[in-house]
Amino acid sequence: MQQVKIFKSIESELVALEEEINEWLSTSGAKVINITGNIAAQATSSGSLGDTFSGSDVLLVVLYEK
Repeated sequence: MQQVKIFKSIESELVALEEEINEWLSTSGAKVINITGNIAAQATSSGSLGDTFSGSDVLLVVLYEK
């Protein structure tokens, strides 16, 4: 039976997200069918002249079978 696992993080934490996904893959025994990802557009924080960009949301959807 096919199932879905969703991982969500922010762009500045991609290494931790990668580690989380790899850990899940190694412990779950899942057979991955497809992985789809999306990075949301960056948004600026409102305020002073020195506005900085906040991290964009990252979403990964893993379609798998057990």
